[in-house]
Amino acid sequence: MGYVYLRTINLLEIQNEEIIKAEVTGLADQYRTGGLTALAAAINRRVDVNKRGMQYMLADATGAYIAGNLHAQPINEMPDNSWVDFAILQGDLQAVLGHQVRGFNMQLPQNFQLVVGMDVEDLAQFRNVVRLALFWGLGLALLLGLSGGLLAARNFLKRIDAITESSQVIMRGNLAGRMPISGTGDELDRLSSSLNEMLDQIERLMQGLHEVSSNVAHDLRTPLTRLRARIEAALRQNSKKAYEGALQQTLTESDALLSTFNALMSLNQLDSGQLRSALVRLDLSYVLHDVVELYEPVAEENNGRLQLVVMPELYVRGKRELLAQAIINLIDNAIKYGHGADGTTRIKVEAEKIGSEIVVSVSDQGQGIAEVDRERVLGRFVRLDTSRTKAGNGLGLSLVASLANLLDGKFSLSDNKPGLRAELRLPLAATEA
Repeated sequence: MGYVYLRTINLLEIQNEEIIKAEVTGLADQYRTGGLTALAAAINRRVDVNKRGMQYMLADATGAYIAGNLHAQPINEMPDNSWVDFAILQGDLQAVLGHQVRGFNMQLPQNFQLVVGMDVEDLAQFRNVVRLALFWGLGLALLLGLSGGLLAARNFLKRIDAITESSQVIMRGNLAGRMPISGTGDELDRLSSSLNEMLDQIERLMQGLHEVSSNVAHDLRTPLTRLRARIEAALRQNSKKAYEGALQQTLTESDALLSTFNALMSLNQLDSGQLRSALVRLDLSYVLHDVVELYEPVAEENNGRLQLVVMPELYVRGKRELLAQAIINLIDNAIKYGHGADGTTRIKVEAEKIGSEIVVSVSDQGQGIAEVDRERVLGRFVRLDTSRTKAGNGLGLSLVASLANLLDGKFSLSDNKPGLRAELRLPLAATEA
């Protein structure tokens, strides 16, 4: 509004000055061609048909009035050949007393003086009206801005206080607490949603840590108890053969315990993201060929057959050892629990590119896993009742799920009808420059 005001006033002033300049130039030409008589006559004609509020005054060297509709102006006090501003005085003809006039005082030959002006009272009133509107608009904008700012700040601080209170509740040990969400979808809601997702992850990790601690204590107590009982029995027998048997079985139990701890360390590295910097672009099809070739004899020893159906050039970002271990875990589970009704084990490993993903699946024709247990078995040390008679530590599927999370992929279990289908989805790696 201020810019429009200034530009409008400036434009109107320029237009008025251009009109005055044109009048002064025309009257000066009249004086040069016809002398003082022609100039006076031209001024009187203009006064008679005046429709723009034009004001004229022709005076001699002493300032005495000769022609025009201005009589009382002190023309000798006005600077020569300059713009002048004055008010209409008592005695001026065809003019409103007190109105403002913008004019030009021109010095003519023989010291005659010519003042041509225009009544700018309307322009002055327009200026005052716009200026008043600007002041009122500014005042209203300030009032509304301050009021809105105070309301917004009060609402903002109220929500900040609610977030602070919730965070204090969580710090006091209530991990189930969450940040409040107003439902407006603004920045604070997005921040609260992100914090709630982080708290969900922290709660899951804390629950997992608690479960791991309990499961480790439970799973280690049994083998350690067996070790102690075996050693005590060997000492009671006090024979070389008993000692050798006890040591051999102890070595086997120690290997199983070390395997459990190594799996836990791998899971911790995957969950913490420490291995993310070691990821490289590789062809998963070569990894699958090597793993299947390694485990074909193992499958045959367990009355099974391992089939591989894989597309070439399946590029993903990962670490070869981790991907191989994940596929080995899936194949090992299928060998252990994938026996069909006829006692044979038929395992199919497939890999293909679907859209922007690489899908790797390992399926068998065994009893499978009930739908209610498929999510639970991805936890650490979780072993179903049907699998407790077989060797294992309940960490194989957990490692695959953690690897999928590290690689921004997904791992899921589904029904193979019959049997179980384990599916690992990984994002397709971009082509390296």
